[in-house]
Amino acid sequence: MRAEAQDHVDTINAALALLRRFLDWDRALRRLDELNAKVEDPTLWDSPKAAQEVMRERRRLDEAITATRAIEKEMADTVELIELAEMEGDEALVDDAVASLAALAARAEDDKIKALLAGEADSYDCYIEVHAGAGGTESQDWAEMLQRMYSRWAEKRRMKVELIEYQAGDQAGIKSATMLVKGENAYGYAKTESGVHRLVRISPYDSSARRHTSFSSVWVYPVIDDNIEIEIKESDLKIDTYRASGAGGQHVNTTDSAVRITHVPTGIVVASQIDRSQHKNRATAMGMLKARLYEAELQKREAEASGEYQAKTEIGWGHQIRSYVLQPYQLVKDLRTGVTSTAPGDVLDGALDPFMAAALSQKVTGEKVEVEDID
Repeated sequence: MRAEAQDHVDTINAALALLRRFLDWDRALRRLDELNAKVEDPTLWDSPKAAQEVMRERRRLDEAITATRAIEKEMADTVELIELAEMEGDEALVDDAVASLAALAARAEDDKIKALLAGEADSYDCYIEVHAGAGGTESQDWAEMLQRMYSRWAEKRRMKVELIEYQAGDQAGIKSATMLVKGENAYGYAKTESGVHRLVRISPYDSSARRHTSFSSVWVYPVIDDNIEIEIKESDLKIDTYRASGAGGQHVNTTDSAVRITHVPTGIVVASQIDRSQHKNRATAMGMLKARLYEAELQKREAEASGEYQAKTEIGWGHQIRSYVLQPYQLVKDLRTGVTSTAPGDVLDGALDPFMAAALSQKVTGEKVEVEDID
């Protein structure tokens, strides 16, 4: 079999192995049988909420198992077709079959990622916060580049983006911004981007054209619905109002209606200036605070399950999850998974899916990769 065809087969087998491992295949089959039996029970809908949970879990498992089996069968049939075509010397048929394997490999990767997005909050909308690190204009410009990158990524996935909070930089860029991203599995994908991002480039603000290193942080947390109860004591809150600042246009807010809430026990700070009504901004900020506290609990559970804990770190050297080098060469490198891109322009224009997919897979395998940072 051609090396190209074997590469596609290896890709498919790797995706299927990860799917089986994630699903805990034998347990998943038993669980699906249990859920099918529950669905046939006429008393199931006596409790509509519980019934919906059962139906949701059953649909997820059934789709994942069916997709896995379908890909396995299609791969086996296509490999058999290639072997027969090679024996008969039918190169045109071999070409068609290899192309089918390539399409199947892409489908297997897509199905793998969909299955991995089965976390408690993965299907929710999310907030994406971007904060400039130390370094003044350089880091503030880099923060704005990251804000644009996530906006473009969301648009490519046909998600809706709303700007909730925006603090303009002193000369250029932004000090911070918070976006609300609405779309299917928004949190599931974007959660992999939380961390410090490092940029290396020839500074457009340096008259000597020297290389500069800048840092900005990204924090992602899910939008939670009213069914999830988060208890917050009023005495734990410090609430400030201020006049929103911005670069003009949609960011202009001429009244002191922007609201900043600090949750004193945790140090979490959220802000909203999207509305001219202080009351509405306060409600939005409270929703963001509840989401942050919920996300913190999710992280705690995940850390306890994996036996490790990673707190929010300072925005600087040694804490970055990804480096973006624009000069003297072009390379983006993820320091958790080792995934790279030699087209940083595309990455900064929203081509983040390969990085997100690798990070999601790593959460399942638990495999740590020794990755050296780039200069």
